[in-house]
Amino acid sequence: MTMFLTTVNLAKSKSKTILVQMMSAAGTGFSLNAKRGRLREKMVLRKHDPIVNKHVLFFEKKKIRSL
Repeated sequence: MTMFLTTVNLAKSKSKTILVQMMSAAGTGFSLNAKRGRLREKMVLRKHDPIVNKHVLFFEKKKIRSL
């Protein structure tokens, strides 16, 4: 009977947010991480790129992990 109790696992719920990597559109290779909702579309942010010392667009490149 204990075998039955140990094999029953509760399903984990999916997280509501994910961590994504954002790459600079200036082509400098500078990246930053940002959180976004799982069901939202891909992010585009305007942030400071210290390599060119300007505000540039950052596009979502890939998912890093679930939070």
